[in-house]
Amino acid sequence: MKPQDAALVPEGTHFTQVTEWRGGRTAERTDWLADEVPVALVFNGVSHAVMLASPSDLEDFALGFAFTEGLIDSPAELYGVDALPPTTEGITLQLEVSSACAWRLKERRRTLAGRTGCGLCGTDSLAQVRRALPSAPEVRVAPEALARAQRDLRMHQAMQQLTGATHAAAWCGLDGAVRLVREDIGRHNALDKLVGAMLRAGVVSRQGFAAITSRASFEMVQKAASAGIGVLAAVSAPTSLAVRTALELNLALAGFVRGEDGVAYTYPDRFGFETLYGP
Repeated sequence: MKPQDAALVPEGTHFTQVTEWRGGRTAERTDWLADEVPVALVFNGVSHAVMLASPSDLEDFALGFAFTEGLIDSPAELYGVDALPPTTEGITLQLEVSSACAWRLKERRRTLAGRTGCGLCGTDSLAQVRRALPSAPEVRVAPEALARAQRDLRMHQAMQQLTGATHAAAWCGLDGAVRLVREDIGRHNALDKLVGAMLRAGVVSRQGFAAITSRASFEMVQKAASAGIGVLAAVSAPTSLAVRTALELNLALAGFVRGEDGVAYTYPDRFGFETLYGP
């Protein structure tokens, strides 16, 4: 895509001039980069977290982050989100929340050092890591639907196709059709944005599953379960803690979903498989 087509590119990207070398030859050309911006989340005037994120779908991000982190119990507790004009330091999101939410924030102050590869940076006690969550709903998805979701998701990743630097999270119907997609430089942020979009759209979580273009970490599993998602399908591997947590939260977890292949790490019967050794 040429610089003059900048109006057509996704939000959160910009172009630059680069020098590339291939086969011993160099050439000057234009390349596209994913923006990485510090985003401060301020609840009722009190700064709570600063995350490095893509500056797109920020209202979805604010709602999804607040919900999956347990800072609000329902979307109704978030009264409004005001994105202040960007500065050289980053972007501030002013969240107006209920008094009950403000009280919980005082009880559980966290400052997240916004590194895109880490979802628990700055957590100040071990008790904050594993939160008590209700069991995820029992959802059954055929392997063919998982394959369709991962295949079709690539066509919805405009930022990734342009920059090669972002993750995506998608909400898919039980047939694998992609319904909602959100992208971000951070895999946790992409999932938070997706959850925020699902909440805003009134999605019924029993009627689909989530597909992600990353590994399935513990926090990705916890965020999915907190949103009532019953199946999480990842293109890469889960961690051992993610698998244990998925079992505890009744979440069906699949990894290495590539082409027609995949691995069921929990509840294989929900993907139509039988097992001799239990989930």
